[in-house]
Amino acid sequence: MTHSPDAAAIAADKEAFRAFLRDHNLPATAQRLAIADTVLETDRHLSAEDVAQELKSRGASAGTATVYRTLEVLVRSGLVVERDFGEGFKRYEASRGVPHHEHLLCTVCGRVTEFRDERLERMTTLLAEAHDFSRQRHRLVIYGLCGECRRGPGRSAR
Repeated sequence: MTHSPDAAAIAADKEAFRAFLRDHNLPATAQRLAIADTVLETDRHLSAEDVAQELKSRGASAGTATVYRTLEVLVRSGLVVERDFGEGFKRYEASRGVPHHEHLLCTVCGRVTEFRDERLERMTTLLAEAHDFSRQRHRLVIYGLCGECRRGPGRSAR
């Protein structure tokens, strides 16, 4: 379940971020905008380190503190969601109105795969009701090996 962002959605998110900065009297610095572009233009789950590396590959740069502060602002704006997969660092993904989804996390390469399954959604509601519990939200991360890592180096799917 990959959400390839379309150009119109990306442009709308970028403008929404600029508006958020204006509305909160925060300067729209080149660094902030470059960090926002990096996160909003991808469908990957980026760490702060990934963002810094991507900026560098684009010929831009920002200090670690600036990357973290800008990611916090993006989360506060609602345009980006923070994910903690228990790896010792957080990852960030553009929210873009994406429906609730779950994650598969490869413990070898770190690849994150999104999925959505209506059966799981129904099951969590049924489980909550069976325990006289009113479900508000849930989070599921399945840890294991992706197909590529499971097959090992130099082996491809058949």
